This record gives sequence, C-alpha cells and structure tokens, in this order.
Amino acid sequence: MNSQVADLRDDDRRPPDNLVLEIVQRGLRASPKRLPSWLFYDERGSHLFEQICEQPEYYLTRCEIALMQSHGAQIAQALGPDVRLVEYGSGHAIKTDILLQHLAAPVAYVPVEISPEPLRQSVQRLTARFPQVPVQPLCADFTKGLRLPVSPRGARRTVIYFPGSTIGNFDAAEAATLLRKMRGEMGESGGILIGVDLKKDVVLLEAAYNDAAGVTAEFTLNMLAHVNRATGSDFNLGRFRHRARYNPMAGRIETHIVSTAEQSVSVGRQLVRFREGEAMQVEYSCKYSLEDFAALAHRAGLEVRNVWLDPEEMFSVQYLVRAGATS
Repeated sequence: MNSQVADLRDDDRRPPDNLVLEIVQRGLRASPKRLPSWLFYDERGSHLFEQICEQPEYYLTRCEIALMQSHGAQIAQALGPDVRLVEYGSGHAIKTDILLQHLAAPVAYVPVEISPEPLRQSVQRLTARFPQVPVQPLCADFTKGLRLPVSPRGARRTVIYFPGSTIGNFDAAEAATLLRKMRGEMGESGGILIGVDLKKDVVLLEAAYNDAAGVTAEFTLNMLAHVNRATGSDFNLGRFRHRARYNPMAGRIETHIVSTAEQSVSVGRQLVRFREGEAMQVEYSCKYSLEDFAALAHRAGLEVRNVWLDPEEMFSVQYLVRAGATS
C-alpha cells in the first residue's frame, strides 16, 4: 500500500494567539499564581524537552524504550491486527517506531501533536520508515475534542496511544476526564495503550526533574521567554528560578517558577507583582502505584487488561479497555 500522508491541520480549539494574553493574565491573577504547561512547547521548548530525555537522570524515556524493546511483540499481539493507532502528543514519535515494527497490518497511524515542526519531522521520518502505513497527522491539542480523519479502510479497533507518562501531568480529576474522553474516541471495541510512571525512591524522582546539566531548569524558564514573545510581557528570566520537588502526600513532582526578588512584571496592561520567593505552579508530574492507576481507570469506566514493566520495574505501559469488555 502506498503511504497516504494528509496535510497537517490546525485544530480551531487550540488557543489562538489573541487569547494567550488573556489566559496568562487569568493564571497570574489566581492564588497561587499558575501558568498552563502547554506554554512550555514553543519551538525552543520542544527542542529542550528532547534534550531532557537524553539526560542521565531522566530515567523515564530510557525505561520506556527498554520496555518497548523487550515487550513490543507482546504489546502488538494484545492490540491485534488492523488497528488504527491514534497517538496523543506524538512529538518525534521515537517509541512509536518500535510499536509499528510489530503491529500487524495497521490501518492508519494518526499522530496528534500541538507543535507543528516536531509533527512534520516525525511524519517525514515514519513515512520513509513505514511506507506501507497510511499516516494522517493532526496538529491539535489532544485535550480538546478531536475530529479524527476518516481511515483509508475499516479498522478492527482504534487504539489511543499515550506514551511518556504524560497522563501524570494531569491531576486525578483531570486525568479521569481525559481517560473518559479517550474512552469515547476509541469506540466500543477500542483500547488505550498508556505509559504510566511508577512511585519510587524520592531521590531518583527529584533528580529526574533537576538534572545536573540544568537542561530542565532552562526548559522551565523558557516558558517565560515564550510568554514574553507571545504577549509582549517583560519577564526578566534572570530574576526567576526553576524548582521541582516531590510531594509525597499528593504522589507527584510539583514544578514551579520562583521569583528570586520582589519585583513587578508587565503582562499586557496588567502589572503583576511578585514577592521574593513567590512561586508560580507550572506543572504536575503524578506518579502511581499499579493499584492507584487501576482505580483511576475504573473512575473513567475502564479496566486494566495488560501491564508491562521495564527490566528495572520503574515504568509501566498499560492496556486499558472498556470495563466489562470481553474481547
């Protein structure tokens, strides 16, 4: 089959440029202050995140790739043939490459990514790598309702692929809502293949989000540079610092941007004052036990059918189906 690559399409639910200022101002009026994590991912932010994944402290990517290499054939067997694979937040789709090597006669691959350039690059690479697989990219925010393209042929099932433990960036209520959204998009016979980071030693967890090379800190502060460009604000990056700590009660890494001095920042016509040491919340990274995640899936009307672990048992990939499904 010849490769069928659709044009990249922007989803009209993605916040348009004229609303970014409003969203930022609203977050900075909140108490405590907060900024949405999608502001990380301008072109430079996406590049820095790729660098984070290569840092020795950042075990997540290393462990998930090892897991996919060890269990890729078993995972593909569990998904079955004639699958339409829809990947949320596909980025450069490195782990997808491993999965596509093992899938039997996939109907289509639909990468969903909010950053256009990583999406273009991954489409180009995977089209060359798997010319027999139709690729139908969608440039969109996966947290919003998606208009999935029509498949070139009928699929046995739609599988939502959500690797990388991105589910951890949502609190419990948001994660359950997102899983319910996936449940609707996968259809009656579909499934969800999802990466879930596991609870582990606090030292390992905090090191992963505070690498010695300072790449994660640069990535975090780049959010302010992105805000400056998008809204005409005047954040001075040198007067803020990155902070990431594990909250054992909530079971999550909490990432903040902390003001190092008493200062004021112009955000549009809004003057935002910061106390010395005041923190803006920018990201959560929730960690789960297997029992925790099974309970979360249950809240969304799903059940865990399969679990695969990396050799060090630090990370999991789980296959979810509708609760009570028999096939």
